[in-house]
Amino acid sequence: MKKLLLATAATALFAGAASADDVKLGILLGFTGPLESTVPDMAKGAEFAVKEVNDSGKFALGTVTTVNGDTTCVDATAATAAAERLITSEGVKGIVGGDCSGVTGAVLQNVARPNGVAMISPSATSPALSTAEDDGLFFRTAPSDARQGEVMADILTGKGIKSVAVTYTNNDYGKGLADSFGAAFTAKGGSVTVSAPHEDGKADYSAEVATLASAGGEMLIVAGYVDQGGKGMIQAALDTGAFSSFYLVDGMYGESLIEAIGAPLNGAIGAVPGTDSPGATSYEAAAKAAGFDGSNAFSKESYDAAALIMLSMAAANSTDSKVWSTKVMDLANAPGEPIMPGELGKALELIAAGTDIDYVGASSVELIGPGESAGNYREYEIKDGKIETVGYR
Repeated sequence: MKKLLLATAATALFAGAASADDVKLGILLGFTGPLESTVPDMAKGAEFAVKEVNDSGKFALGTVTTVNGDTTCVDATAATAAAERLITSEGVKGIVGGDCSGVTGAVLQNVARPNGVAMISPSATSPALSTAEDDGLFFRTAPSDARQGEVMADILTGKGIKSVAVTYTNNDYGKGLADSFGAAFTAKGGSVTVSAPHEDGKADYSAEVATLASAGGEMLIVAGYVDQGGKGMIQAALDTGAFSSFYLVDGMYGESLIEAIGAPLNGAIGAVPGTDSPGATSYEAAAKAAGFDGSNAFSKESYDAAALIMLSMAAANSTDSKVWSTKVMDLANAPGEPIMPGELGKALELIAAGTDIDYVGASSVELIGPGESAGNYREYEIKDGKIETVGYR
């Protein structure tokens, strides 16, 4: 059964317990590919949590080190090869990742499950991952796109938008999000004039835009990637005059899009996972002081994924994924002492003392049934070339 947490015999708690040596943590993200402008701040978020734990001196299982692997976001063969290297050659004891949904599912089934290594993804959002067989080894600090689709429908109907065209990247992520949004928007009385895929990596998207334009709609919903086809679809729509109003999904969030498109993007709206919680505020401030952008998409979720892996290892007194993974849900949810960013050392002290913790973290972590975030979103609008927050949902 999905996420069934089996009771673990006391002797098993110490099976795989690490000596005071290096404990390797894999960071498996798309360092190249259609999210390459977003991934650096995600990786830095995970590394920030590792540094915090190491600096505390309270992680009894050893010194945590990180090893990167590149999923490319879209190439399942490359992603599984990278994951295989992390596990079999580098000996990682857990993985922050993958990032994009299709490659994450491939890594889970072809590498993580066969090798018994747990993953916490900060950004894979396909609804299909909620029901994937995982042997209790897969979690997400990001919400499912079933939730994002509902948020999108709420935002658009709240603005009086009644008809939209949808373009989505032709993979698990794009199709799942387009379907979730279409169902939610239709249920609220809206009309999707057309929902059509686009391929990444093309030089010319005029044919795809022509299909969308012929169907019409008050706005174009772009469910793609910020550094790839999604950007190309927006530019082609503007060049042909087919659409001038856009909604951007989480994969389209980033300053690089504004830099590429310029002033015509003003007025575009969207939403990305985020909260106005004290944890989010403190994380962004700490990240800024450390030299990276903690407000960037999925940076908070990456910090939280790494933190949960290390705290779960501490709670299990083991680096064995089959053991520490049984602690994730307990640590991520109430009851317990709330733990915010910057308090990982405190969390380790409480765990060592046998005190329950409730890991809140940077993204207000609350994991529901299948081990995924319940889902909070930051609504924004692009004004005068800048991303401005307009609310939270």
